[in-house]
Amino acid sequence: MSVEEPKSGKSKTRRIGLKSFLGGSLLASEKALKHMPFVFFIAFLAILMISNRYWSEKTIRKMEAVQDSIKELRAESVTYETELMKMNRPSEIVNKVKTSGLDLLEPTEPARKLNVEKLEEE
Repeated sequence: MSVEEPKSGKSKTRRIGLKSFLGGSLLASEKALKHMPFVFFIAFLAILMISNRYWSEKTIRKMEAVQDSIKELRAESVTYETELMKMNRPSEIVNKVKTSGLDLLEPTEPARKLNVEKLEEE
């Protein structure tokens, strides 16, 4: 039995098949060895891009967690601010003074501004 070569002019050694790849003869050829540094460079860039993607997604998840905690803290601060404003009302202060038993009286006259002239030193 004889093997016929293809009529396209290509030799049998140039033909790349699954058998040559699995057998390792394709990777052992000079052409493949000549291109190995470029293949390793491309693989390195692919690994670098994948790791960069994972790092950026991790950073984004952290940022979202921080933003959620900021929203919660902002809502909490608004709640405390409204409670403080309620506690500082004059009527609330009068009620607290009366319930605590202090003998303080509410002023009947409005507050006045005092103007003090500065004495010149000689």
